[in-house]
Amino acid sequence: MQPLPVRDRTVILSGLIFITALSWAYMWYLARDPMAMCMANMNPWGAADLLAMFLMWTVMMVAMMIPSASPMILAFAGVNHIRRKQALRYSSLSALVLGYVTVWTAFSAAATLAQAALHSAALLSPMMIGTSQYFGGLVLLLAGIFQWTPVKNACLRRCRTPLGFILTEWREGSTGAFQMGLWQGIYCVGCCWLLMALLFVAGVMNLWWIAAIAAFVLIEKLTPAGPMVARAAGFILIAWGLWMILTPANKPI
Repeated sequence: MQPLPVRDRTVILSGLIFITALSWAYMWYLARDPMAMCMANMNPWGAADLLAMFLMWTVMMVAMMIPSASPMILAFAGVNHIRRKQALRYSSLSALVLGYVTVWTAFSAAATLAQAALHSAALLSPMMIGTSQYFGGLVLLLAGIFQWTPVKNACLRRCRTPLGFILTEWREGSTGAFQMGLWQGIYCVGCCWLLMALLFVAGVMNLWWIAAIAAFVLIEKLTPAGPMVARAAGFILIAWGLWMILTPANKPI
């Protein structure tokens, strides 16, 4: 396939970098005043609290996942470029990205409801950190086991070969591009949803933890050693989870 022109590649990457930077800036803005978040979480949640948490999760997912989706977006743009030169019908890049983000927005809604349930059960502190080592250990254990499952492997394989997905699943027009973004987003959520659940262990607004998970997702999806790293991480998470569950002291983590 012909490479995407430098100008087009620069424009697309600049847009993705801008969106990602803006999302991280918003996350930093929220994290710089943890006491405000703490006070908001000490009381039973209302509709405004749910909306605020949903917005936080949505922006967080954009900040974490857009970088790892950039190869898929660039591959789609490359195919579009070829079709345009051949006077064939091409699809909307913005519709593709919208479809991808829509799936992660749905995931954010589910994560918000999960956080509300954990808050009500006192399994999260007002600072949004796990309060039970047994709960934290269970999440770590499940995340580690999932790294070795066929579902994880299948979804990761799709995420690592976006060009193959685009060439085999190509759909015409904006609606088709949106559907392609949806499907790629579904595979991406299938690959990473339990990794995102780790945020309930060390802190939903712990920027270092968020950055570490985002970096791991990048390594998993974009480097040649990604599948091996994913399995090695599974061992580490299982060991960490067992250690937390079997440690006698029952204290907040």
